[in-house]
This record gives sequence, structure tokens and C-alpha cells, in this order.
Amino acid sequence: SHSGGMSRESLSSRRNTECEVFDDGTNTFFWRAHTVTVLFILTCALVYVTLLEETPQDTAYNTKRGIVASILVFLCFGVTQAKDGPFTRPHPAYWRFWLCVTVVYELFLIFILFQTVHDGRQFMKYIDPKLGVPLPERDYGGNCLIYDPGNTSDPFHNIWDKMDGFVPAHFLGWYIKTLMIRDWWMCMIISVMFEFLEYSLEHQLPNFSECWWDHWIMDVLVCNGLGIYCGMKTLGWLSMKPYQWQGLWNIPTYKGKIKRIAFQFTPYSWVKFEWKPASNLRRWLAVLGIIFMFLLAELNTFYLKFVLWMPPEHYLVLLRLVFFVNVGGVAMREIYDFMDDPKFHKKLGQQAWLVAAITVTEFLIVVKYDPNTIMLPIPFFIMQCWILGILLILTWTLWRFFIRGAENKGNTALPQTQKWLWCLKPFDRNHIECSALTSQY
Repeated sequence: SHSGGMSRESLSSRRNTECEVFDDGTNTFFWRAHTVTVLFILTCALVYVTLLEETPQDTAYNTKRGIVASILVFLCFGVTQAKDGPFTRPHPAYWRFWLCVTVVYELFLIFILFQTVHDGRQFMKYIDPKLGVPLPERDYGGNCLIYDPGNTSDPFHNIWDKMDGFVPAHFLGWYIKTLMIRDWWMCMIISVMFEFLEYSLEHQLPNFSECWWDHWIMDVLVCNGLGIYCGMKTLGWLSMKPYQWQGLWNIPTYKGKIKRIAFQFTPYSWVKFEWKPASNLRRWLAVLGIIFMFLLAELNTFYLKFVLWMPPEHYLVLLRLVFFVNVGGVAMREIYDFMDDPKFHKKLGQQAWLVAAITVTEFLIVVKYDPNTIMLPIPFFIMQCWILGILLILTWTLWRFFIRGAENKGNTALPQTQKWLWCLKPFDRNHIECSALTSQY
């Protein structure tokens, strides 16, 4: 609610997983759209470039500058005119900006998808001249001894070799993913499943070949586990804190003003995610789809840099991760709203739609650019494990939602019939219970 306080009607319509918000309704210059101001500044910039700046006689440079200018104009339009999403802090324009960046990134992926493999890889040189050359993947397997007695100077060198920049990245990544998903079980399932995927696909990508303790101790328990734990603690704090907002100039003390500025970068309100995958088939399929898309997006990180010849430390790889950090939370909230409250949210949110399209497009680029790697046959015993897992999921789905569900419906019909017969008795019936029962029909 953006009004001063919440009415009784809004309180009754609020979901039981959503916190109560009180707002004094202050609408300052900071919160206004500034559509005319942005249009005026944009027009002045275009007039300056057209009339006062001499166009260089460099086709490649002018092409790059024209593409960048087109993107900037689209971002200016989107930031001021695009539809708001579910998040409003620190400012709605911030989330509109990332929505427009999502559109630009998807269009870029579509362009890459429609190029030949050679042209697509060489096109990356226009972004960075160092790209466009094949790079070897680092092998994380090798010597897996935790304590190496053969190395007297540093017997724990294998552990220190694995302690690279990806260790804090794993921790921070899973901390943020926990804030997106807001469920411990789903986070742990995705974390463990990705390690199984690395085992299954190490014959395709060499850097999936890691030591057992790197998989299960450093990744699952230490980095991912600590990130998930800290994320759950943060979720607990966010669900308990009061959401009472005052305008900055309505706060009398400087300490209060500084605190209000800091809290501008926290959520405006909070919705606790209760996925309840076993409650009905719609939720079960939604949770399975979320887990699948999460794992596919994780795999795309490794396969994209492999097929486009980008080193792991390249800034484009980091920018892609920063991009997903900013759009993933909005997409998850829109997916949850669409699944949890379909009467009010009749269609999938715009950010969730785009993130799903991006994930699929990235995978299609991988398939097109290196089908030989993708089609390398999975070892037979690994294939057996995956087939067994899929069969178990299908069997449980049939039992839970079709066999057991049908039995439960049949069992609940008899007590309801007995209540009706009891209400027909002229003397012993409870009039209050019977009136409540008849009011349901």
C-alpha cells in the first residue's frame, strides 16, 4: 500500500503471508516520474550531436555509437514509461531500468543466435578485441589429496589452489539466491542437484571435473551452505521488522533521517514465500519448473563462455551475473504471485517472462554453437541414475495427485453426507452448525 496507513478493506484482502505496511503517503520530488524532464534532456543531447558535433569518418565507430545511442534512448523511454513491477525500493525507476536492460539483452542474444558460429564468435571482438580466440578450460580435478605428504613445503597446497575468487562468489551467489527463492529446501535441492549435474557433465566441460571434497565440502557445505544459512537469517529479520514509512522531511532528528535513507535500500513490504509444492499439482509443477530453469541458467553460465570463447574472469561473465542478481528477485516474486494468487495475477509477470525467454535463448545458442559437445554421450551408469530419478518423480506425482488425491476426495464426501443427514433430524441438531453448513451451498 502506498497510502497513509492501511484501510480495513486492504487488510482483509492482504495475504496471510504478507506483512502489514504503514505509510504516511509523502510523495516528494524524488518519487515523481519526470517524464518531461527526461524528454527535454534527451532532446538537447540529440540536438547537440546533430548540430554541434562533427561526425567522424569511421564506419565501425559510428556503427557502435549509433547502437549505443539507440539503446540509451530505449532505456530513457523505458525508465519513464514502462509498467512498474512488484518492487518499489530503492526506486521504481531502478527496476524499470533493469526491465529494459532485460529486453536489450534478449535482443542481443537473438542477434547472436541468428549468426553463423564463426561470425557470432568474431562479433564478440566488437565488444572486446581480446575475444574471438579459443581459450583452454582449466581442469579442477587433478590431485585430490587433501594432505599431500609429497609436498613438504605446503602439504595442503591442493586446498589453497582451490581457494580462488570463485569461493566468495559461491557464498555471495547463494546468499542472494536464498533471498530470491526464500525457501531453505528449494535452495538446498538446487545446490545439491547442480553438483550432480557437474558429475554428469564433466565429460563435456573439463572445469566440471572437481575433487569430491571440492563438490561436497567446499561447495555444498561451506560456500553454498553458509550462503543459504545467512540468507535464511536475513529472511527471518525481513519478515519480523516493522514496515512503517515516513517522509524524510517528517523525521525530526538527523539520526532518524540517516536511518531512513539507509532503509530506503530495504524492501518496502515483505511477502513470505510458502511454496507448498505437495499441496496441489499446479504448485508442484511450478516448483519443478523453477528448479529446472534455475539449473539451466546455472549451466548456461559455464556453457556460454565455453562456446563464445570467453575466459571465466572476463568482465562480460561478471556483468551477466550482476544482471541476473538484479532481475532474478523480481522474476521470482512474479512467478510466486502468478502461482499463489492466480485470480488477481492472471498472467505471468513481464520480468519473469523475459528471464525465462533469456534462459531458453542462451541454451539454444549453446546448442547451435557447439552441438558436438552437447551431444557427447553421457556415461551409461550416469544415464541410469537420471532415468531412475525421473521415474521416481513421475511415480510420486501420479501417486500424490492422482491416486491419493482421488482417494482423499472420496473419503471427504462421506462425512459431509453424514452431516447433512444429521441436520435433517428435527430435534438433536445444532442450528448454528447446520446454518453454517447450508451457507456453503
